[in-house]
Amino acid sequence: MAGSSGTPDDERRRSHGPAAEAGPLDVLYEDECLLVVDKPAGVVVHPAYKNATGTLLNALLWRARAWPAAQRPSIVGRLDKLTSGIVVVAKTAGAHAALQRAMAAGDAVKEYLAVVYGRVDAAPDEITLRMRHDPDDRRKMQASPSSGAESLTRFAGLARVAAPKAGLSLVGCTLVTGRRHQIRVHLAARGWPIVGDPVYGAPHWSRISDPALAGALRAFPRQALHARRVALTHPATGARLLLEAPVPRDLERLLTVSGLPIPPGRRRSP
Repeated sequence: MAGSSGTPDDERRRSHGPAAEAGPLDVLYEDECLLVVDKPAGVVVHPAYKNATGTLLNALLWRARAWPAAQRPSIVGRLDKLTSGIVVVAKTAGAHAALQRAMAAGDAVKEYLAVVYGRVDAAPDEITLRMRHDPDDRRKMQASPSSGAESLTRFAGLARVAAPKAGLSLVGCTLVTGRRHQIRVHLAARGWPIVGDPVYGAPHWSRISDPALAGALRAFPRQALHARRVALTHPATGARLLLEAPVPRDLERLLTVSGLPIPPGRRRSP
């Protein structure tokens, strides 16, 4: 028909929104208001033009088929496709609004682990560079001392190894603001690009004199960034929740081969 395009399935998706699709979900916590999942690296959170299916939201909608009519999953905060870890999902509009207010007020705290090139001191510090879209590529972000949205990342070096001649560090980061790509851009701007970051990284593996370590770093297939913990106030009960996603196996292997310690906490089942 003139003036139309796409398949009938495309038309249905545009008319009815994302489809419910069976898919694995690693659930860390669930009650009548909240669902908290551990997202693996490689999974897109929200459907988009190039990823209309197979996303986290598609799997959440499938799980929600038996929920009461007033409940529908809505994701609070996002993770990049190549970042692993905790994603918080509200089941009701009221829970979503309460969590958004809590995040805006700094009540909800999300902690990340990152493996970076360079030597990061253990002393706690912060990065306050502003964030803006790259004028040459709107898909990317830039750090700026004077232009863009105010942004704050708190961080501390948890461990480091010599890895001549580049250095490697395990860094703990806490998001105070939640700008797009914030941790990746902030750390790169300070001279500590995240290992494997395809956009803001740097091939510093080529400077490392140990061939085995250099090869492992070169082969790591995604940014070495993991959303490890979230602390939040329950929107219905007021109880304080602290939830943790175990370090994924690919990141465990990278830490082991690098000589960096695996942080204490929940471990994955064999």
